[in-house]
Amino acid sequence: MTMRRLLLIPMLILASASALASSTIRFGSRLVSVGDTEGMVLKVAGRPDSREPVENKYGALLGYRLEYDLDNKTVLITVLQGRVTDIQEIYR
Repeated sequence: MTMRRLLLIPMLILASASALASSTIRFGSRLVSVGDTEGMVLKVAGRPDSREPVENKYGALLGYRLEYDLDNKTVLITVLQGRVTDIQEIYR
């Protein structure tokens, strides 16, 4: 392998580790899981730091992306049709 490829591999590993998708996230002693309702997320995690609409290519509202800024990471929870469909953790 060339030196360029050897340097590229660790960089790709670090980039992929910075944003992780999971099916559950812990808020204190409680969990939010894929499939939970938006109401359950708000009950467990509280009010999000931001709430962005998720739209289809025609501009129709599909749901929301809730953002929570925690100590060392940002948590993005996607809620479509009232249910959690994706949870991402972005470490800083």
